[in-house]
Amino acid sequence: MKAETIVALKEARASRRAVVLATRLSDAAEALVYPDKAEGDLAADAAVVAAARRAMETGRSETVDIGGQKIFLNVYVPPARLIIVGAVHIAQALAPMATMLDFDVTVVDPRGAWATTNRFPGVKVVKEWADEAFDEMGLDVSTAVVTLTHDPKLDDPALESALKSDAFYVGALGSRRTHARRKERLAEAGISEEQFARIHGPVGLNIGAKSPAEIAVSILGQIIEVRARRLEALSAPKVAAA
Repeated sequence: MKAETIVALKEARASRRAVVLATRLSDAAEALVYPDKAEGDLAADAAVVAAARRAMETGRSETVDIGGQKIFLNVYVPPARLIIVGAVHIAQALAPMATMLDFDVTVVDPRGAWATTNRFPGVKVVKEWADEAFDEMGLDVSTAVVTLTHDPKLDDPALESALKSDAFYVGALGSRRTHARRKERLAEAGISEEQFARIHGPVGLNIGAKSPAEIAVSILGQIIEVRARRLEALSAPKVAAA
């Protein structure tokens, strides 16, 4: 691996940018393939670039045969991330559960009395409005967003930003009545029916959860389910139309 390749991979990891290192096994020729560009010895090979982007979508490294040549596709994708909007009791249960499952967890809440490291030990806490925090953090395909405050002033800007992003999961706490009112407000903000349909609300699997810990379990279970179905769909073989 070239020195400049190592540097580029480190930069991609630091910025949570997905990239695939494609290496031809016969001569070590390589290319770095990003979602929006490719560079390196094999960058001009459209088949290699297409295969690399397919591997990026599934998140699985593999060796493929392209034109009689073995190409190893080493996938570097950001670790799964969970952003919790609202430093509430449910968040206190959800954050450590998600951390145990290797999610990179961040709690976002501008209310300093709630968003403290004492209430969320070992978790990154951001004391900003969610939409402003999202602009700095960037929401990618490995990100799940859950809003828990029950306060439209806090939840709505977060949902609006999340629905316009590539986040693979967006969930919002609240009853069906609350969710209906939420839809009206977000429609006025320019969110389309299709975008709004991405919200899992009321959030979580229907397991009869009542306590903050039970609700946290239902939310995390739904996030895992959505992520698994997405990866399954991406991994499914493409069937050409007859």
